[in-house]
Amino acid sequence: MKTISDMERLKNTLKEKGLKPTYQRLKILEYLDKHENSHPTVEMIYKTLSKNIPTMSMTTVYNTLSAFLKKGLVSKVTITETEVRYDFVTMPHHHFLCKKCGKIIDINIKCPIVNRKQIYGHRIDEFHRYIKGICKDCLKNEKNKRTDDK
Repeated sequence: MKTISDMERLKNTLKEKGLKPTYQRLKILEYLDKHENSHPTVEMIYKTLSKNIPTMSMTTVYNTLSAFLKKGLVSKVTITETEVRYDFVTMPHHHFLCKKCGKIIDINIKCPIVNRKQIYGHRIDEFHRYIKGICKDCLKNEKNKRTDDK
């Protein structure tokens, strides 16, 4: 039995969504697939991919992500007012933002209204699921730093 390669899987994903699997779209989708829990910005993706693809522009990354959004391939994560992050996981889930390092982490918790269309007669158009605090890595680093200072 022949297994499908990651690139073939990504090509098929684009085709299924009605998007032409261009080289740049495939590389952006591959980046999102490999960095699923990093929730990158346009700038993060551009900075990484442009090292190996000199013809890649920030505009290409932005336009590609916009097309992916329209087709439901990615979702926008807007926890802070200063940046937009992109998530390859499109099923409803929560995020945790570390206020110290800026990392955004997927959190799997149950919420009683996550799939509801209405609440108390009000139509739900958007439902933002995020928590802000200090991540366990930063807490560990703080604890280690305090121990080292003694």
